[in-house]
Amino acid sequence: MKGTRETGPAAPRKLADAIPPADATTEAAIAAYLSAYPDFVQRHPALLHTLIPPAVDRGNGVVDFQRYMVARLQGDVDQLNLENSALIHTARANAHSQSRIHSAVLALIEARSLGQLLEILTGDLMDILDVDVIAMVVESNGLDLPHVAASGIRIVEPGAVADWLGRGDVLLQSGIAGDPAIYGPGAGLVQSEALMKLTISSRTPVGLVAFGSRAPEMFQDGQGTELIAFLGGVIERLLRVWLDLPA
Repeated sequence: MKGTRETGPAAPRKLADAIPPADATTEAAIAAYLSAYPDFVQRHPALLHTLIPPAVDRGNGVVDFQRYMVARLQGDVDQLNLENSALIHTARANAHSQSRIHSAVLALIEARSLGQLLEILTGDLMDILDVDVIAMVVESNGLDLPHVAASGIRIVEPGAVADWLGRGDVLLQSGIAGDPAIYGPGAGLVQSEALMKLTISSRTPVGLVAFGSRAPEMFQDGQGTELIAFLGGVIERLLRVWLDLPA
């Protein structure tokens, strides 16, 4: 018994194939309709993608659809160029930020003591990250770490970090006035900031590192926080090692 190949359902015909060519009477009716409703194409702009514009000048009274189609295409190209430029600018800015964070991490791991680590953190990183003030605070729990407090770290009231950061671990703000409780005498320079929560150990109170800039828009809400959160994680681990504390 020979097998037979079953054929599938017939492919649907295109709408244009199902409509017979217009005769002179039909074309005249279409032309009359478009004359009576000159905004028809404006109300149905998708037709511009299917209509074939005239290739030559056909005299006075002929609407040049090609001009509108080209104008639309030019607008699409301009918008695409703007989007591409914005994407390239963002990619370059991200690459630059990533390079700065990498340099900061390399500088921090070069420290050979806790004191040197804190000097690099609050000093050298200003040039690397192009900020104007770097401050570190630790909440008081009645048992402050004297060797940390003696290194210029500001001691703040319990709960202060949560008040500044809310529920998150990183906060970026623009157009602000620096808080003296964080930055001390350098607060007057700060017009935008990045705040990072530090959870050094289960045996220590929480802390915070703040990067302040005189540029009002350097740090902005909505910017990515992955890189700066990574830097915060590195700082936590290095402090934990130098303080000889458990996680």
